[in-house]
Amino acid sequence: MSGRIRHPMITWQVPALAGLLGAAAWMQRDALLDIWAIGSGVTDQSHILMAPLVAAYLFWLRRSRLRSTPLVASPLGPVLVVVGWLMTWGGVEINMDIARHFGALVTLLGAIVSVTGLQVVRRFAPAFLAMLFVLPVPGSVRHVIAIPLQGLATSVTHSMLDFMAIPVVRNGFVLSINGEPVAIGEACNGMRMVFALWLVVYAFAFSLPLRTGTRLLLLGMSPVVALLANVIRLIPTSIVFGYGSIEQAELFHDVAGWVMLCAAVLLLIGTVRLIRWLDLPVTRYRLATQ
Repeated sequence: MSGRIRHPMITWQVPALAGLLGAAAWMQRDALLDIWAIGSGVTDQSHILMAPLVAAYLFWLRRSRLRSTPLVASPLGPVLVVVGWLMTWGGVEINMDIARHFGALVTLLGAIVSVTGLQVVRRFAPAFLAMLFVLPVPGSVRHVIAIPLQGLATSVTHSMLDFMAIPVVRNGFVLSINGEPVAIGEACNGMRMVFALWLVVYAFAFSLPLRTGTRLLLLGMSPVVALLANVIRLIPTSIVFGYGSIEQAELFHDVAGWVMLCAAVLLLIGTVRLIRWLDLPVTRYRLATQ
């Protein structure tokens, strides 16, 4: 007899899960295609395309839990499918996009629960919660976050440039360097990457075997991490705009946007190391997959 541990999912569950997910996706195809169009066409919503990758990564880290997770069909699944469909229908009727999009996710979740039950959702909760980042952020929410972020980013960047003895004049959300105005608007304040940064913080917090308190601390630091990473981007970007050509500045601006993500990870690693240096408990489990 082979000593290999077999996957707990029995033969009928694999095609049943695939079939139900396919049917749920077809039922919600308009909302899902709308989410895809927004994620691939709107720069501010770049986190949408990252979310499924993060969810898959967090699921993969915890894959060994499948062996000890009972997979039992649940009647709650069809209920969630109906609730999701009603949310989508209601969103169409009242012209509320967030309801349509969230309803699509609830329908897909219902298809999964119908076959696997709720234990899978509980054991892999971080992966399922990561899929909430698939939801496009409404414009009103983006503006509520953008205005304070613009003000803080402008103030901190102005102070840092002044500290570095670089001549800079501030006028509202505009910094003038070498006579060249640099508008700290949505295109240059990290707003386009802020939700992607928050997704990076979430992935970092749940990819390591950290205590619940440490994870909550990191998630609570998301706005601070986003601001610091944004300032790290803005300082050299402003200098290039002031002393370089337009082509160089725009290229640097685009590349620096992705460097922000790396800066955010480094800030998070530094935070965890600082907590350890203070001799505070950080980890709870020996392995993230246990």
